[in-house]
Amino acid sequence: MAEIKMIGLDLDGTLLTDRKELTERTRRTLHAAVDRGMIVLVATGRPLTGIPEEIRNFPGMRYALTSNGAKVMDVWEGSVVDEHLLDAGLAEKALEICAKYDTLQEVYYDGVSYAPSDKRELIPKYHKNPNMWEYMRKTRIWVDDVQDMVKKSSRGLDKIQILFAEMEDRMKAWRELAEVKGLELVGSLGYNIEINAAGVNKGTGLVSLGRLLGIRREEIMAFGDGDNDILMLKEVGFGVAMANAEDGVKKAADYITLSNEEDGVADAIEKFALGGGERIC
Repeated sequence: MAEIKMIGLDLDGTLLTDRKELTERTRRTLHAAVDRGMIVLVATGRPLTGIPEEIRNFPGMRYALTSNGAKVMDVWEGSVVDEHLLDAGLAEKALEICAKYDTLQEVYYDGVSYAPSDKRELIPKYHKNPNMWEYMRKTRIWVDDVQDMVKKSSRGLDKIQILFAEMEDRMKAWRELAEVKGLELVGSLGYNIEINAAGVNKGTGLVSLGRLLGIRREEIMAFGDGDNDILMLKEVGFGVAMANAEDGVKKAADYITLSNEEDGVADAIEKFALGGGERIC
């Protein structure tokens, strides 16, 4: 196994506990990795503004991979390192397809998520995880009509997220969207569809950033638990799935660590990146 020089971290179900918290042990382990000179960054489907402030401003964490790899940010400089945007015309088509179903549609521009104001009080209907309800209320900009916003803007998007009230509708919409060339589809929550430009995923984003920083793919470690992490774990040199991960994620991984409720990220970093397997107390 090559020396680890970069660590990419999914947030929900991975770095964060079910209550969306960063534990003290994990915090100390991340500090130790940064102090060793490793590039540590989040690799998330969230927009930049959706990353918890504690993590966005974590000492030594300069970069953030957001919107499933559509945008990689230099947080310190406030600049874009790499981006692969979804064409506005394709975005309009995708939104039209999903509008036939009972959904909450979000569009991500420039690291910010915009959602329809008439669905603000209906979040529990579409988002099945109560721990995410307040997060959504606080981190979204609520607008009158996201479809109209995309049409008037006519510029590329970071990502679209569609949350479905009914799973049967999700299946139907997925089949229709899959017929549209130029779209990349994942469903990290099981009841959502995330839409990026074709070829965009967390893995290519991490490897691309590594290349810019002189880090080989073999020297990159990544953690994940959901559908949008599968390609990332396959792409990097050492992919780690959480014990709570979906079966497909575990199959893609080189190693399965403890769950997000058991400091699984810290445990694997201590074993494989910091050496000696010593626990950071």
